[in-house]
Amino acid sequence: MLDLRRRQFLLGAAAAWPLAARAQQPAMPVIGFLNSGSPAERAPFIAAFRQGLKETAYIEGRTVTIEYRFAEGRYDRLPSLASDLVRRQVAVIAATGDTVSPLAAKGATTAIPIVFVIGSDPVKEGLVASFNRPGGNITGVSIISSALVSKQFELLHELVPQAAVVGILLNPSNPNADFELSDLQSAARSMGLQLVVVRANTEGGIESAFASLVQQHAAALLVEPDAFFLTRREQLVALAAHQAIPTIYTLREYAATGGLMSYGTNLADAYRQAGVYVGRILKGTKPADLPVMQPTKFELVINAVTARMLGLTVPPSLLSVADEVIE
Repeated sequence: MLDLRRRQFLLGAAAAWPLAARAQQPAMPVIGFLNSGSPAERAPFIAAFRQGLKETAYIEGRTVTIEYRFAEGRYDRLPSLASDLVRRQVAVIAATGDTVSPLAAKGATTAIPIVFVIGSDPVKEGLVASFNRPGGNITGVSIISSALVSKQFELLHELVPQAAVVGILLNPSNPNADFELSDLQSAARSMGLQLVVVRANTEGGIESAFASLVQQHAAALLVEPDAFFLTRREQLVALAAHQAIPTIYTLREYAATGGLMSYGTNLADAYRQAGVYVGRILKGTKPADLPVMQPTKFELVINAVTARMLGLTVPPSLLSVADEVIE
């Protein structure tokens, strides 16, 4: 009888060991992923972000959990989404999509580390003290798309030299639109170009914007980087083709959809770099010790099919420097 009780005790203790061991294991860290766009159109970039995490030994579902919050192009939702992640007590917030995303995260917390991916100057936006010494709880990746404007105008001029009137498409819901416009106007003046500014933040608004471009005789168009525009890239590309307006974009995704050309950084790689930074922070590095990363390479993508459809001959000087020519 004694032996039986002893065996039962040992069996019960052995069964409890795994439970005790599991209870002692630390909970997986939780990352908050805040984005101004939608999950479908950001899927390739989210995959790149996960790759960056993997490079620092964090794998979603196994060693880390990610809480996703998407504004679906409605920037007014970002503050509440950021506050929700703060209430969730996430370990790090990856604020991506547009500058409005990290600004919303910054407004929600000064304690939780924030890693951004933006297309503007984070110092001018008030996110960090400097590129090398961010200070505070924020750092990230700046793809400095606003600094590319002059080069984009140059590329448009080389492809469409007769275009003296150039349109600019902005999203009025983006609080950075007016700030970006000043850079655009300065770059245009330096090249002797006349700007036609149109704005849109709805599908119908994009239709109206293109009608206005035609009425004002815009001979070319530059589409400013914006999460909403990225979700509507098929509509933008189709309207540019229908109205025969040569258009340059910042991201390759537009050219791959049928846009004439793009010049900018590799956005997927920026998301990967952000994933690496988030992983390093989870391992104990402070955001203030991680300098803001900037791209070292810019990509020119030309859609030769679209060029021929528009009756344009791409000069050999452009073809020779293009990183990719889509045939």
